[in-house]
Amino acid sequence: MSSLKIDNLTVNVEGQQILKGLTLEIPKGEVHAIMGPNGSGKSTLAKVLAGNEEYEVTGGSVTMDGQDLLDLEVDERSRAGLFLAFQYPYEIPGVSNANFLRAARQARLPKGEEIDAVAFYKSLYAKMDELEMDRSFTGRSVNEGFSGGEKKRNEILQMMILEPSYAVLDETDSGLDIDALKIVAKGVNSMRSPERGFLVITHYQRLLDYIVPDVVHVMHDGRIVHTGGKELALELEEKGYDWVKEELAEAVPA
Repeated sequence: MSSLKIDNLTVNVEGQQILKGLTLEIPKGEVHAIMGPNGSGKSTLAKVLAGNEEYEVTGGSVTMDGQDLLDLEVDERSRAGLFLAFQYPYEIPGVSNANFLRAARQARLPKGEEIDAVAFYKSLYAKMDELEMDRSFTGRSVNEGFSGGEKKRNEILQMMILEPSYAVLDETDSGLDIDALKIVAKGVNSMRSPERGFLVITHYQRLLDYIVPDVVHVMHDGRIVHTGGKELALELEEKGYDWVKEELAEAVPA
């Protein structure tokens, strides 16, 4: 089965172990959500998948459709089909949205094949309309001067243009009001496909009201400690993360 598979992953940051044998598999066609308190390692996992060099992988493996992901450079991971929507999207002064997206799309074409400019802009404008983004954003520098909600919509626009095989959304709901959240969720849901897997990282249930997951995982102290259906997110909302800690404590013999 085609999947993004993480097996017994251990990761250190500045000598401190953050991920402690994390195991997780996201098949294509499924949306998996990870919830957990601050400091549990959720964003660390996203950054390791993307290839951030500040994070030292000390054990385990990550494969994407059977390919060793950890053996690839950052740009190679992207071209292979991995996408990361950042919790805090970066600004790129002097590079317009349109040029950035066109270059990124071109990089995914076979060698020697050129992007069809007319078809590209037609697709770009249609996706911007779907995300309720003004056409003027094409000429603005990437994320420069954007509000929080505009940056998050721009991240989803990038995902829609690049059409990745696997998308990791790191706290995409952070800083969004309810209207912006609905628009972002609409864009994500439009990309759900049997040929694409999603990993949605969030603190809160509210995002999962709009992007309904197939599977919910609870992360605590660098590991996945609980897995269930979408109802697990509702249980966490009701009981809080202390409930998980209490369950773990009860499971450990005195």
